[in-house]
Parts: sequence; C-alpha cells; structure tokens
Amino acid sequence: MLPIVHHPAYVASLPAGHRFPMQKFGQLMAHLLASGLIQPAQVHAPMPAPAAWLQLVHAPAYVEAVLTQRVAPPIARRIGLPITAAVAARAQAACGGTVLTARLALEHGLACNTAGGSHHAFAEHGAGFCVFNDVAIAARLLLAEGRIRRAVVVDLDVHQGDGTAAIFEQEPRVATFSMHCATNYPLHKRTSDLDVALPAGTGDAAYLAALAQHLPGLLDRVRPDLVFFNAGVDPHVDDRLGRLALTEAGLAERERHVLASCLERGIPVACVLGGGYAPDLAQLVRLHAILVQTASALWPGRQASGQRVVPG
Repeated sequence: MLPIVHHPAYVASLPAGHRFPMQKFGQLMAHLLASGLIQPAQVHAPMPAPAAWLQLVHAPAYVEAVLTQRVAPPIARRIGLPITAAVAARAQAACGGTVLTARLALEHGLACNTAGGSHHAFAEHGAGFCVFNDVAIAARLLLAEGRIRRAVVVDLDVHQGDGTAAIFEQEPRVATFSMHCATNYPLHKRTSDLDVALPAGTGDAAYLAALAQHLPGLLDRVRPDLVFFNAGVDPHVDDRLGRLALTEAGLAERERHVLASCLERGIPVACVLGGGYAPDLAQLVRLHAILVQTASALWPGRQASGQRVVPG
C-alpha cells in the first residue's frame, strides 16, 4: 500500500486567531482515514529528527536556539510562529517525517508525508512559518549516507522556495525547480536551478502548460535518483495568500502530471504537503487530500524502485 507518514506532533498549539492553519495536519489525517482513502496499516510514524540531522543544513547555534526555545525575537517574528516546545517538537517531527518519506519512496517508488515543505527556512534562520528546511535536511542526509547521488526538488508551492534555493546554490547534486507567483512572498527571490515565475491570476491551462514545458526536460537532464515534490495547494483560486487561480481539477491534474512524469521514468517520489491557506478549513483539507488521492490512483502496479538506491 502507498506509504503515508504522519506524527501526532505535526499539530502544535498556537495562539487563538493565528493565521497559520495548524489544525489542517490533524484534520487531513482524520479525513484520509474516515473517507477510506487510506487504511491505518499504511501509516508510518517517524522519529523526530535529532540535532545531528538538523545540523547537516542549519547552523548549530540556530538549531540549539530552537530546541531550547531561545530564538531571538527578530528571528521568531521572521518565522511568524511562537517558538515554544511544541512548535520545536513539531519542526523536528516534520523533518523526521520527510526523511522517512524519502526512505520509503526509495524502497517503494512513492510515499507521502502529511506535513513538510518548509522551504523558506535558510541555513541560519527560519522564515515564513518555516522553522527547519525538512526537504533540504532529507536530501543532505540521503546524500551523506550514499543512498542517492542526485536529487531534484520540484517545488510547486505558490511562494518561491527561497530557502531551499539558497541552501543548494552551490550543491550540484541537488537541482531546485520552483514554479510560483511572481508577485508574492518572498519579496526578494533567490535563484533556483530553474525558476518559473507566473503572473498573478494564472489559471489551470497556462499553469499546466508551463509545468509540461519545463518538468520533463529537467528530469531528463538531471536523471535524479529521487524527486522531492512540494505539493503546496496555495495556488488555488480561493487561497488567502496565493494570487494564482487554479481550480481543484487543476490541482489534481498538476499532481497527476508530476507523479506520472517521475514514475514513468522510474524515479521515486517523496511528496510533502507544502502551503495552503484557504479560509475554509474543510476545503483546505480536501485540497491537500488531492495529493494522496492522486498518488493512490497511480500506486497500483507500481514496481518498487529499490534497485535505484545507491549502495553506501
């Protein structure tokens, strides 16, 4: 069965009225189970990422500050979350979840994390609701372990993956691809290996055409051993922080195109949730569930991709 990674610590208490939709992580898992999209036997619980993993990407002083809840107020404001013990534990759990998702993807060909995609976290600090960069940590760890030689990050969150781009700017083994709204956060973009900046209001047809124009060629050029897919749903037309205009059908076709493009080439895919800020929480959960629904539809008959794992 399609591996799904989840941890109860993905949900941490926030002050009343906080605009980050923390409850979506727990409600997504409840929806997936209640709707029959997944079964309990599919769910894998990760171990929280230890400090040694976090320090493969982040400065030791920053890691220590988060884990001891001593983050300087200017950095906490930049992150936009109170750095409490629960929020720190959530960040560790999400990073451990993306590591486990990547390992399961290498073993089975495809796996989905119900959190992750914290692409605004830089080596020295977090930002934009992102504490630690889980995808960067997982990629660095798998490279260090010799499990992969090359990876591609396909980041389709509506916001540019600036932290991920900066972390891997001098790393030829990791190619970063960000397709995002040109006039959205962050104000100052970083340079990915491939950036596609779309005008505000871009809808399904133009969005999917741009994806089809760029993704297959990137995969064929790099020939990665693993793809990390950040499937943020904030390009949806109803998103509070989005500015693009995808429909539910457009998101479903986006997920199908990305996953099929990878799987038909024999490339394992580790999926992470990414952003999503629709004001209706039930709608937001339904939008995030499209990823698991699409992955599950492509799962039957998939051949395990363990032969692509590079021996250590």
